[in-house]
Amino acid sequence: MTLEASTLWWLMAGVAVVAELLTGTFYLLMLAVGLGAGALAAHAGLGSVAQVLVAAGVGSATVLAAYFTRRARPGDPSPRADRSVNLDVGEVVQIDAWLPDGTASVRYRGASWTAIARPGTQPLPGPHRVAELVGNRLMVDPA
Repeated sequence: MTLEASTLWWLMAGVAVVAELLTGTFYLLMLAVGLGAGALAAHAGLGSVAQVLVAAGVGSATVLAAYFTRRARPGDPSPRADRSVNLDVGEVVQIDAWLPDGTASVRYRGASWTAIARPGTQPLPGPHRVAELVGNRLMVDPA
């Protein structure tokens, strides 16, 4: 029993997909796309060298495309600044006065908290929005 070249390419693509499912490595899926392209090249009747070149080219192109797409996407906010993780983010607090060390004492949720201004912002009295929690301190932005 002899296997067609396209069957071998499809089997390798299937192995790459299974490996991707087991490991969660997204780039193996991109390599499976390249192996599928090699199978299509075999179906088209291209020689073995051309099949390898098509598979390598498509696999490399998809891996690079996935890498640069993922790199260009803005990252998720840190859990400290993510409203879905920390419900304090986005709440408004009133700051009456800032201390010389750059902190302020605020009443929030029935307790006294220490607020710090986000770096690069001017600490002025008034309403501020909680940007993130840093330990037990509220990092705030002017509201």
